[in-house]
Amino acid sequence: MEHTTRLYLISPPVIDLPRFCEQLEEAFSGGDVGSFQLRLKGASDDDILKAAKSLIPICHKHEAAFILNDRADLAKKCGADGVHLGQDDGDVASVRALLGDDVVIGVSCHDSKHMAMEAGEAGADYVAFGAFFETKSKSAEALAKYGTPTAEILSWWQEYMVLPCVAIGGMKPSNCGQLARTGADFIAVITAVWEHPEGPAAAVKEFNEAIKLSFRA
Repeated sequence: MEHTTRLYLISPPVIDLPRFCEQLEEAFSGGDVGSFQLRLKGASDDDILKAAKSLIPICHKHEAAFILNDRADLAKKCGADGVHLGQDDGDVASVRALLGDDVVIGVSCHDSKHMAMEAGEAGADYVAFGAFFETKSKSAEALAKYGTPTAEILSWWQEYMVLPCVAIGGMKPSNCGQLARTGADFIAVITAVWEHPEGPAAAVKEFNEAIKLSFRA
């Protein structure tokens, strides 16, 4: 089966909800997007649920999965399609018991093959590796703690595992191609989409073009 790579958009840590609804719609207009993750750091539960209520219909209109970061309890409340877990956000088995078999569970595995295999064995639906490049979304302390993977981890994963893998961290149209070609099923993007000088639609278009070009190389 031919390998394909899709975009996985992640929200900025702080959003202005009415404006961000417009930005998300604009992003979808730029081309293929497989998933969107709401990742609000420090927001109240009410604000997260309010945002989810507004953003889920936009995602579903464009046939993209809505994933909530960290909070399995709120994912259940808002009817999210999935939840993304960091290493400190609960174990896969207990989250699966809470959310059921139809909800997608993703796990951050940084640069650890061991973490990724454990997540897969526990029942995760995808694993995420990164940060591959310098990024605003992770502190220097976090990068030092968890390490920085190379593209080799993606080719290893594709060779031995069947679960999809996500590449994250400092993704740009200029650097995502190698990771797509090497084995990333999804390229996860934050800053390069929402801070693109020509807007999110232009960014999504550029990423999709870069991914397609990488497979022709």
